[in-house]
Amino acid sequence: MPDIPSNRPWLDAYERYNISPTIDMPDDNTSLLEVFERNFRRYGQKPAYICMDESISYKQLDLFSRQIASYLQSLGLEKGDKVAVMMPNLLQYPIIALGVIRAGLTLVNVNPLYTSRELSHQLKDSGAKVLFIVENFAKTYQDAQNKGAVEQVIVCKLGDMFGMAKGLVINMVARHIKKMIPKYSLPDSQSFKHVLNAVSASKYKRPDLNLSDVALLQYTGGTTGVAKGAMLSHGNLVANMLQIRALMESAFEDDPNADDVILTALPLYHVFSFMVCGMYSMYEGYAGLLIPNPRDLDGMIKQMSKYKPAFIPAVNTLFNALVGHKNFAELDFSNLKAAIGGGMSVLPSVAKQWHQITGLPIVEGYGLSETSPVVAFNPMTIAEFTGKIGIPASSTDIILIDDDEKELPLGERGEICVKGPQVMIAYQNRPDETEKTFTKSGYLKTGDIGIMDEKGFIKIVDRKKDMILVSGFNVYPNEIEEAMSEHPAVKEVGAIGIPSDKRGEDPKIFVVKKGNVTEDELLEFGKKQLTGYKRPRHVQFVDELPKSNVGKILRKELRKMEGLE
Repeated sequence: MPDIPSNRPWLDAYERYNISPTIDMPDDNTSLLEVFERNFRRYGQKPAYICMDESISYKQLDLFSRQIASYLQSLGLEKGDKVAVMMPNLLQYPIIALGVIRAGLTLVNVNPLYTSRELSHQLKDSGAKVLFIVENFAKTYQDAQNKGAVEQVIVCKLGDMFGMAKGLVINMVARHIKKMIPKYSLPDSQSFKHVLNAVSASKYKRPDLNLSDVALLQYTGGTTGVAKGAMLSHGNLVANMLQIRALMESAFEDDPNADDVILTALPLYHVFSFMVCGMYSMYEGYAGLLIPNPRDLDGMIKQMSKYKPAFIPAVNTLFNALVGHKNFAELDFSNLKAAIGGGMSVLPSVAKQWHQITGLPIVEGYGLSETSPVVAFNPMTIAEFTGKIGIPASSTDIILIDDDEKELPLGERGEICVKGPQVMIAYQNRPDETEKTFTKSGYLKTGDIGIMDEKGFIKIVDRKKDMILVSGFNVYPNEIEEAMSEHPAVKEVGAIGIPSDKRGEDPKIFVVKKGNVTEDELLEFGKKQLTGYKRPRHVQFVDELPKSNVGKILRKELRKMEGLE
């Protein structure tokens, strides 16, 4: 825990909003296992997750996750070995994720929309020995040139957890009517249904874990460069769960009998959803309403109408899509307690519409994959949208620094830097990158430029790095440039983010050609190389790219060409 100086301005805000300034961490010899086991005992018969009108209780989640843990242990995996999970929000996800952690292994979240190229990088870098994958994306794995250290692939079907009749229908519709499953051949793979029942839960051996052990490898663009695995420990995740709870209990009574539902439309492989809709939701005994495809707004709104969520965590893109839907305003919001914005800035116009329709403001927070993720938040009792990221989470110290790492006074622009129990251990395999990400005094540099006011509330005003933020996901120009430069007609390419009403920012590329190629051809090529949110949406052909005297592309000059500087 950091020693937070007594003159920090937000300490008065804790008192004013009834937020505990510190969290009480458990003994070092505990882990997430104690949290899970407490939940299973306390909430046994309550629904833990609901998906397409099928639900599993906390008691079932306990049993199923132990069965997965037992199977993984039977493979001879050792404590800390990596298990990758590549799937959308299905009932299998929490079962597998908990099973991996309960087996003493490290969970590696993988975006199921990754291309084979992107998947190759993550498998190689993580060293994952087992991969759970939904069959919709099995062809992606089959086509991956580098499969890393993967020894066992377990293929899930969409209907696996829906009973025999309903599951059969779901799988048939997905395969034969909606044509969602490209042909694939993974002859040595196992089916999820087989694995779930292959080894009895009674064979499970509870591992010896502590708060220092790594629980999650969360991939991120980080504050610089290509995708890196942020090593998040049991202690990091427990701390952030308790920090979120300190915020929430300042506004809502702790009622173990409450039947609150939390909308889980954001993908659980994203750290914001993983923590808020996964870890924290389970800690409180909520039911997670899983939305496998949030782009199906009609289907999501029907589910919201039926289950009336009390908590709606979302990013600006989703809030905007909901308020723009013709049926959204007709929903019953009497159960709604809070709408929580994260992942990207919420636009004031969207926040205003949301408040008008639901009667509640959007409460914004801020975080990074490297911080498990929550760093700062607005109090839950605010009367209206603030446009700020709020005050530091409990037991968290934040400073703003200049380029020489000198701490700046209130009111001055500086890079936001964080110290707290939720901050990652390191980037896997990248000691140099880890060192660059921390100040000499041990604060994590976020790459975001902010201003702190006299009450300790922070507003982000700029971004120090070249990172592009698309619908809450970090996208790094050099990854786009590397992928697009593989086209034979591209001589040079530079990428920046340009404003988008829908997604916050869109990637745009500036291309110097060495052959005949059209904008449409490059956009199509991008679809094969990069997952949806990373692929370029705009192309501009130029005779040359602005460069420094050592040949580095000057993205600042590209932004000037767009009128963004």
